[in-house]
Amino acid sequence: MTTGAIVAGGRSTRFGDADKSVAPLSGVPMVRRVANRLAGADDPIPPGADRAAGGEPVVDDLVVNCRPDQRAAIADALDGIGLPVRWAVDDEPDLGPMSGIRNACRAAPGEYALVVACDMPFVDPAFAATLFADAAGHDAAVPRLDDRWFQTTQAVYRAEAMADACDRALARGDRKIIEPLFELSYVVVGDDAIRARTDERTFENVNTRAELAEAEAFVEGV
Repeated sequence: MTTGAIVAGGRSTRFGDADKSVAPLSGVPMVRRVANRLAGADDPIPPGADRAAGGEPVVDDLVVNCRPDQRAAIADALDGIGLPVRWAVDDEPDLGPMSGIRNACRAAPGEYALVVACDMPFVDPAFAATLFADAAGHDAAVPRLDDRWFQTTQAVYRAEAMADACDRALARGDRKIIEPLFELSYVVVGDDAIRARTDERTFENVNTRAELAEAEAFVEGV
């Protein structure tokens, strides 16, 4: 059994007052776009617009990490997603993305969890599926392009091992999202492998209103 873990508990400070996890991107909440891609579903948007490639799910279930005040809106956004949804609600908000990954991994029923940030609406489901094979026999498989740092929020982790490593890092006071990885048996999916399987858009983050506008222009072919 494999789990898709969507991390959505951040405060979205660069996005403004609204919660970017449920901000509409061409009519579809951002978190729903991520979930649709993992579930193998088409985005429910008008004909002619960009769609996730409908097909088989790449995971067996979803875990959503969020703050308590986000849960109702995200639940509405994910209504009818077609996969079982579990919740990993932050008891202590604002501990950073490492805590969100830890909580999501703790809630994952499967051995391995594909962690994806809620602000990666163009995650490539076919590429994400290959990360499970990369992680087999290891505790993690993490992509890294030559000109970027590790893509820790689009990676596969052995859920229990990663949660334990996050616990230890948080206990030490380490908040850097990369720290738990160094305690694990991990493989790096390098630049050549990434480019052979997908393109850089799979890692695109939407952090600001300007980036949302750019994403909408891409979706709508403007």
